[in-house]
Amino acid sequence: MNNALLPRRPRWMVASLAALTLLVSPAAMADFSRLAALQESGFAISAEARLLNSPKATLASINPREMRSPASVTKAYLAAAALNRFGPQHRFTTELVSRGDIDANGVLQGDLVFNGGGDPGLTSENLWRLVQRLQQAGVREVAGGLVVSQWRFGPVACITTDRCEALDRVANSYSAPLSSAGVNFGSWCVNVAPAVAPGEPALITHCDGPSSLTRVDNRVTTRPDNSGTELNAERITDERGDIMRISGQISTNAWPRDVYRAASDSAAQTAQTLHAMLIRSGIAMGAEPRVTTEPPPQGASRLAAVDSKPVQEILLRVMNYSNNYMADVLALNLVETPKAQLRQAGEALEAYANSLPDHGPITLESGSGLTTENRTSAHGVNVMLESMFHQASLFPSFVAAFQSPANGVMRFIRRGSETFQHNVMLKTGTLNQPFAVRAVAGYFRTESGRWGVFSVLVNGDSRTPYLNWTKVLEPLAQDLDAMIQAH
Repeated sequence: MNNALLPRRPRWMVASLAALTLLVSPAAMADFSRLAALQESGFAISAEARLLNSPKATLASINPREMRSPASVTKAYLAAAALNRFGPQHRFTTELVSRGDIDANGVLQGDLVFNGGGDPGLTSENLWRLVQRLQQAGVREVAGGLVVSQWRFGPVACITTDRCEALDRVANSYSAPLSSAGVNFGSWCVNVAPAVAPGEPALITHCDGPSSLTRVDNRVTTRPDNSGTELNAERITDERGDIMRISGQISTNAWPRDVYRAASDSAAQTAQTLHAMLIRSGIAMGAEPRVTTEPPPQGASRLAAVDSKPVQEILLRVMNYSNNYMADVLALNLVETPKAQLRQAGEALEAYANSLPDHGPITLESGSGLTTENRTSAHGVNVMLESMFHQASLFPSFVAAFQSPANGVMRFIRRGSETFQHNVMLKTGTLNQPFAVRAVAGYFRTESGRWGVFSVLVNGDSRTPYLNWTKVLEPLAQDLDAMIQAH
């Protein structure tokens, strides 16, 4: 078409249209219009973004007070409740105690009791420290046996499908049963190394010793150099206990691999691991290890102890890596009564949320978010985020546990514009069964340096299709980008 034939607009009209364009952009597009398109595919959304310290706080919303599953965004509630309850520098203490005396020959005349302190991040390194300090206390032999006490909580009844099914068989490490006396996140760790020659079975040992502490069904074959390494592993439990079944191949020139799989009994796994360490260190044991739910005997003396990382460091692991075992163990620590169960931990989190003015209704049955019955609203999440923002002594530890899209450990969040990547701190939540959940919440800084909070809870149902994270993060990044630049 010949543009010269088109009628020219008067100059006043061109100027007016330009002014109108300036008026509607970018603030007019600073909403959740892109994210809202997911509703056309049948997804239910609760979303809200607002500025802090502003009389006109709300920037955008979609059903902000509707109850939706937050999945692992639940961990943000846990982080807030734990910081308010314990403070950033609190540490959980694990002890070795006994009522017996140590005789002149270094023999402990009685049982050695492992007093589980509910450390969510207790590892083999901590157990070695305990053994070292026991030796420093003069113990060379234990006349009795090792008793692992999980009196604070454990065994914790499973209330999620993953953990209940994991009692018999599991192919992951996050479904371990919960205990105040668990180590290595309640998982067995075995090391898979190539044999000397191709065709031979791989070499499999426990990560902390020359032999495996549980039975191993070794189906891994050593292949020639540069053949690639592919391992599949599951833990199976029968009447004789746990079996690590590992199949696949490993190249002769490959580095050894550590493989973690949830144990069927976290406290029993701790008992076997520590018992083996004691023997390897030259401390003779008079009886086989056992597990109890009773507290250490009154009058027992401390022989060795090790402290956890401070709560603020534990939260980095819980939030950045979305560690479900650590999250639920930390949540159980919020329960004041012994032999706590997960629903009580959820009630402690609910009590915290209900203490926040204008939060609204909430149901939390775990600290991890694995329980699909967890429900809150985008508005409620933002109320919690704003409350933490105004606590100057806690906010630095809290916000540090969120991820920046530009530098986050989860690669799938590294998307969006430069503005989104560098002006947002977030926590994500994912569930695929029995319905899809993609949730994300956190903080943003506007172009003028103002702080804001946002929460987005997207839930599907049995009829909705699989929801790829890209379909949520890309429109959300564009919507937040517009809000950040508009303010």
